[in-house]
Amino acid sequence: MYDNFGQFIDGKWSRGNGKEPVRVTDPGNGQLLGTIPAASAEDTLAALASAERSLEGWKNTQAWLRADLLQAVAREMVAATANAALTISKESGKPVAQARREWELSIDQFVWYAEEARRIYGRVVESRVPGGRCEVTHEAVGVVAAFTAWNFPVVLVARKLAPALAAGCTVVLRPSNEVPGSAMLIFECLRKAGLPAGVANLVVGPTADTYEPLISSPVVKKVSLTGSTQLGQQMIRDSAATIKRLSMELGGNAPVIVFDDADLEKALDLSVATKFANCGQVCVTADRFYVHESLYEAFVEGFANRTNKIKVGYGQEEGTGMGPLINPRRLQAIEAIVADARDKGAKVVTGGHRLDINGGYFYAPTVLANVPDDALAIAEENFGPIAAITSFTDHEDLWARVNNSSFALSAYAFTRDPARIREAVAKLESGMVGINSYALAAAEVPFGGIKASGMGREGGSEGIHDYMNVKLAQIVV
Repeated sequence: MYDNFGQFIDGKWSRGNGKEPVRVTDPGNGQLLGTIPAASAEDTLAALASAERSLEGWKNTQAWLRADLLQAVAREMVAATANAALTISKESGKPVAQARREWELSIDQFVWYAEEARRIYGRVVESRVPGGRCEVTHEAVGVVAAFTAWNFPVVLVARKLAPALAAGCTVVLRPSNEVPGSAMLIFECLRKAGLPAGVANLVVGPTADTYEPLISSPVVKKVSLTGSTQLGQQMIRDSAATIKRLSMELGGNAPVIVFDDADLEKALDLSVATKFANCGQVCVTADRFYVHESLYEAFVEGFANRTNKIKVGYGQEEGTGMGPLINPRRLQAIEAIVADARDKGAKVVTGGHRLDINGGYFYAPTVLANVPDDALAIAEENFGPIAAITSFTDHEDLWARVNNSSFALSAYAFTRDPARIREAVAKLESGMVGINSYALAAAEVPFGGIKASGMGREGGSEGIHDYMNVKLAQIVV
């Protein structure tokens, strides 16, 4: 499966020189998908040197030409869709239909930022100095080190590569060792599209060899991470010595408020589909549901009924609605969260146990009711197929409960009252808010959180500016 790929350095595929190969497992059956010769520290430094050499030429390439190359990448990706969807499904476990949709969203990133490359606007500000003019311009920040998680193995890569390349940066990307082949498919599309050698590089291997050389190097001017809050905190500390610019999309624990005037059927249909997509391993997924007491029983019953209709199985099987967790560690973590909820008095309405399917890492889609606020299922990000449902009566008390979290990536509310919509948008402490919708992730809008959920934005016109420095010139003639 990985025979033609490996490390992508200076425009070429090569075998890594690391000591131990990277072993990739299919979470749907626990079987080995393949091995990849890992990068050594020397390989990572070679990738970094390649990115440094190519920076001057790439950042001075006309924006229109950079845009043309990104459009060519998008066309190569379109042609690779069927194979990519299968690879993503095998590596991550998600159903093929969800994998295909992820690849299509990744294509959107390259198309959008091809257009944004042509819209890197500065501005002229009236000067106080006689005969003067103030010019504000934007320049590529330089060499970027990018690190991505396993839950969305291609769209997270695209969210970093596309804006960085559009801005004129060069990149060394380190994908998760759980899903490296999916990232490699994007790099093969970069190669086929004719991206100049060294502009984008990929290394796969152990942390000591693929993280330390990048994070400690003064050559790297910016770091972009999608990962856990704990990893983000460590990366901030590690970057301090060289004062790198940082963009971080970290953990989430999204609240969902269902008010008494909500369209109940719509809220249920959207919530169940969203909660169990990718087996709940989504940073912006609906985690904790606060339902008005007048709708509470109907909501719990409707949620459980819909959940019981989901077909759990291997990602490539017809009709599969939910696949496995990514590895045995996630299985153990989900079991611990459900056990904690039980111990604290929550009711398991449906699910709450492992599933024995093909030796894979499967857990039944689970609905918990009467969950107290101090249970792990509500207090922390569960990152799995657990819907934790509780009720509320008083609106003022509600806001304090909902915002009592260090995570603030996404939040949602269902209501038909215009005044309540504005109240929810204003009072929810979150980088993103969905009202009667969970559709927050798109190439054309900014994606990101506040508080412990990170800093910076990916997507939208804001995304490209995270890869650019602002320069002021006061010109007097």
